[in-house]
Amino acid sequence: MSDKVRVRFAPSPTGPLHIGGVRTALYNYLFAKKHGGTFILRIEDTDQVRYVEGAEKYIQEALHWFGLHYDEGPEIGGEYGPYRQSERKNLYSKYAEQLINSGHAYYAFDSEEELDAMREREKAKGNHSPKYDHAIRQSMKNSLTLSPEETQQYLDKGENITVRLLIPTDEKITFEDQVRGEVTFSSNELDDKVIIKKDGMPTYHLANIVDDHSMAITHVIRGEEWLSSTAHHVLMYRFFEWSPPKFAHLPLILKPSGKGKLSKRDGAKFGFPVFPLQWDATEESYLGFREFGFMPEAVLNFLVLLGWNPGDDQEMFDLKTMADLFSLERIVKSGARFDFEKAKWFNQQYIMKASSRDVLPVVKAKFAAEGYVDLDDDFFVAAINLLNERVELLDEFFLKGRFLIETPTEYDQKTFNKKWDNANSQHFAAIYDGLESIAEWKEENISHSVKDYIQSNDLKFGAILPIIRILISGTMKGPDLFPSLELLGKERVLQRWNAGLVTLLANNETSE
Repeated sequence: MSDKVRVRFAPSPTGPLHIGGVRTALYNYLFAKKHGGTFILRIEDTDQVRYVEGAEKYIQEALHWFGLHYDEGPEIGGEYGPYRQSERKNLYSKYAEQLINSGHAYYAFDSEEELDAMREREKAKGNHSPKYDHAIRQSMKNSLTLSPEETQQYLDKGENITVRLLIPTDEKITFEDQVRGEVTFSSNELDDKVIIKKDGMPTYHLANIVDDHSMAITHVIRGEEWLSSTAHHVLMYRFFEWSPPKFAHLPLILKPSGKGKLSKRDGAKFGFPVFPLQWDATEESYLGFREFGFMPEAVLNFLVLLGWNPGDDQEMFDLKTMADLFSLERIVKSGARFDFEKAKWFNQQYIMKASSRDVLPVVKAKFAAEGYVDLDDDFFVAAINLLNERVELLDEFFLKGRFLIETPTEYDQKTFNKKWDNANSQHFAAIYDGLESIAEWKEENISHSVKDYIQSNDLKFGAILPIIRILISGTMKGPDLFPSLELLGKERVLQRWNAGLVTLLANNETSE
């Protein structure tokens, strides 16, 4: 084992990277940075049946979007490469042979039909969870039950050859987990895991152990779903006479209800993202956090607190601060509930904190996607400054700011009818004249003109300002009125005033 901290994020390219995988990557990254160590990306592509084209590229793009830049990996290399397991196949065969020769693994030649028959026999006996273990192996077709000559005949045929780990009986397998403390399994509860599949590729269990050892990994930080497999891994380290890394198993990210693991179906069901980026490389298509309008820094801040806490009430952390504060000891054991409203709250905080120039490219791209490509940066900067305290998602800059470029076609007639008083029509005419006479169209001049008139004529702000807002934007919702009027420009404001008043008054008379 290396004295320097070395951790790896090791996803399988079988589909899009789940947000739980991003959290695993984040915790590994933070631990490495905290200790001046190395963060590695390793692609575990030994499952060729479930391999999905484009998934590896997706994983890499997602990590780069978040700023979780790895020190070693498939496209950048490193002294412990290659970093795709499919490119390390010969290495695994050598170690599988070593386990066979030392009596810790064996060949198995059972066909799928024979395995299915075994399961049916066991279920008929009342064993509802049959597995290939110490009680079953002696009744199956393997090098433990066959003679050396019969074993060689099956090897020469080259059909249905797998290698299984030989689990000892009546042993207690104990290891120290950095999150859960001491964990113990009985070897009699474990199955003889396949470590080399029929296609000659290793399973996760062998490849994971060999690669972690070969790459000098010091800490294995991974999801709780791998906890039950760790007993097999600890045994393999013993069989190879290698020192194991330290293990830390992270709690599950739970559904919004708090019951059960968060899945991609939950995102589709409840209308929130569970992947970092849009995924449409298969027949299924899902929007990601990026396409929903999230800033990557906000998503990381949200995720870091799903299973870890700093020990106080602090909630806002940049990546460096997270690394400075992070420790495995403060990871909780219980599952963390996914709260999309909280995720949006974090995003809102980061939008308000960001400079207009930081979010400018995303906002421009959204307006351009809607057909508005000829607006200058000064407009966008002013619009962002106007709206940034009122949006939770970056997409809302367009949704809530489109009134700045589109004349209303619909109006809040109900509120207008409630607020409008024909006796005030002369006042609105006078306010219009006041606006028309403004030489320098600035927020303070607009505000001064309107408010001075209201106060000097003993009018109520609630009787006048809502009507002006509806005339200009069609709705009562929106950013502060007077900055909005400045950004719209004098000509556009006066045009909307006239057109809106005609429409609203006509509809008002119709409704009476």
